[in-house]
Amino acid sequence: MAERSFSNEVEYLRLGHGETFTGEGILAITKALLENGVGYVGGYQGAPISHLMDVLADAQDVLDELGVRFEANASEAAAAAMLAASVHYPIRGAVTFKGPVGVNVAADALANLSSSGVTGGALVIVGEDYGEGSSIMQERSHAFAMKSQFWLLDPRPNLPSITKAVKDGFELSEASNTPVMLMVRIRSCHVTGSFETRDNVVPPLTVKDALGDPRSDFSRVVLPPMSYLHEQDKIANRWPAAETFIVKNGLNEVFGPRHAPLGIVVQGGMYNGVVRALHRLGLADIYGDSKIPIYVLNVTYPLIREEFDQFCVGKGHVLVVEEGQPDFIEQQLGSMLYKSRSSVALHGKDVFPMAGEYTGQVMLDGITAFLKTVAPNLLPGQVRAPNTVAPEIPDLTKTVPIRPPGFCTGCPERPIFAAMKLTEQELGKHQISGDIGCHLFASLPPFEIGGATMGYGLGPASNAAFDGGGERRAISILGDGGFWHNGLSSSIGNMVFNKSDSVVVIVDNYYSAATGGQDVLSSRAQNDTKSTNNPISKALGGIGVEWIRQIDRTYDVGRMRDVLRDALTTDYKGPKVIIASSECMLNKQRREKPQRDLAIHEGQRTSVPRFGVDPDICTGDHACIRLSGCPSLSLKKLDDPLRDDPVAHIDQTCVGCGNCGEVADTAILCPSFYQVDVVHNPKRHEAWRTRQRNKVIAWLQKRRSAKRLAFS
Repeated sequence: MAERSFSNEVEYLRLGHGETFTGEGILAITKALLENGVGYVGGYQGAPISHLMDVLADAQDVLDELGVRFEANASEAAAAAMLAASVHYPIRGAVTFKGPVGVNVAADALANLSSSGVTGGALVIVGEDYGEGSSIMQERSHAFAMKSQFWLLDPRPNLPSITKAVKDGFELSEASNTPVMLMVRIRSCHVTGSFETRDNVVPPLTVKDALGDPRSDFSRVVLPPMSYLHEQDKIANRWPAAETFIVKNGLNEVFGPRHAPLGIVVQGGMYNGVVRALHRLGLADIYGDSKIPIYVLNVTYPLIREEFDQFCVGKGHVLVVEEGQPDFIEQQLGSMLYKSRSSVALHGKDVFPMAGEYTGQVMLDGITAFLKTVAPNLLPGQVRAPNTVAPEIPDLTKTVPIRPPGFCTGCPERPIFAAMKLTEQELGKHQISGDIGCHLFASLPPFEIGGATMGYGLGPASNAAFDGGGERRAISILGDGGFWHNGLSSSIGNMVFNKSDSVVVIVDNYYSAATGGQDVLSSRAQNDTKSTNNPISKALGGIGVEWIRQIDRTYDVGRMRDVLRDALTTDYKGPKVIIASSECMLNKQRREKPQRDLAIHEGQRTSVPRFGVDPDICTGDHACIRLSGCPSLSLKKLDDPLRDDPVAHIDQTCVGCGNCGEVADTAILCPSFYQVDVVHNPKRHEAWRTRQRNKVIAWLQKRRSAKRLAFS
């Protein structure tokens, strides 16, 4: 069950010539693919591109009508390899994944694809989430485009530009026989707008048709001596063809006056930020009409020297707005100016920060600093003079705590790590490696379990150096998504082959939960278009794991602790794998809450569990919080003057998972937790019984109050 359903919005994909599409960037990209005759699409989910995969899954009927093949690939590498269909056949193909981590995973396939070249247009749509919206290491995909000589598109973040980039990308790929990478930043993925649609196009050659006329060409195989010829072909033919296409079709754009003493060169994806900063300085209007020339690089690789030289004519200073590091574009443009013996002064990272996201304020400060240096007369009067000392901004990092991501309320992964903390108290601290996914949050307080992760599905492989035995066995964490992505072969297979004596905990929450709840092979849901209900335990047994334990309710903290202890102390030598299974609470709530609300609305009796803490029993030592960390478990100050310490308190966000009570019971904490069932639309006898109870309670309370008054 994906995080978001596009079942209604996919009808917009049927819009025809001259109609207007209004919606989100992700949906617009899908529409553009269909308008440009794509023959097959695939990819792997990951923010900010996850919703594109969700759209494609929901649009299966539309794709089938056009004869378009859609595949939810097992990994980014599998997706990139899928583009091999465009090597020999004139079929347009597109795949999508998160960048740059997806590009890193797909590196082998992408390098081979780029070397051999393509016949049909091949488009790699990369969701670039650099900056504060990112959940991964801070890198750029630009370096890979340069290394393997992909052409890299970075369109302006509006729907007409993004959809045009899809069309340009396919045509550029075919014109130069080179795969093209289309980078859509996080804001582009979710920007809303409108564009005029065209009719969807049935692929001239479908993948089904291609099977009836197989083709092969040894010259496309990446083996010597052909691989040497591929490199020469890139330089002698593909690159010039790409430059010719880019110039002839005006893929890059120039805005503002034709002649001026200065100018700005900007990545297409950063265009809105530049125009907004100029607008705030009074140098552009809200429609983007700028008083300063702007050269927009909708194609950031390759750079076109002819266009750049023309833009620099008559200018003394040019500012390069390039987010992130290294400053690839600035270096290359600087080299062009040097080789041209140009006197134009190039600015960029001297006024902008080398690293970090170019937020609105960063953009304004950088452009202001540039103008102060080269053209202070263009700045409005309210801007500070160059020698004015800026007001000191306090360092809030010393007073405001960081807010890293954490487990959701009721997350079934939290009791796993509570059990691990209890095991740690008993057996001592162990070497623990994490993995990509929600379980990585366990490295944060209150659990502080695991401190390293090397890649999706590589949790156990990250512990390989410790697999040879020692005083205590190493433990590694692996999610079900990571298991099917890369973990089965690269981690578990590696352990079996090397006779590892360590322990793996596979967190099975039924979905690829961290990327939005997409189904995986072991999902328990019934999926009409994908194969699910394939147990992880069978796959483990198939590659030689003999010690396997399955826990189907992770909220049973006591059992989790006992199985962990057994795995860490058993005499068995070899890989030990614990599969800890419970459904992701977010997905469970998305499915069950609408059903429950409907039942309540229809007058059906519905019981909703809630947990609470009895303040009269709670001792206030807060051990339950340290072993649970649930967001709904907080502190409450009592009015009792004899009790200064706040007690534990469960707020209204509780989803009734029962983890807090389980932890309290297993750890032998205070018995202050209680469960109540909130009954909606009770039966007649239940309502009568409740009224009688309330009468008795009211009478007892009244009697107690009377006794207190008598003694006062």
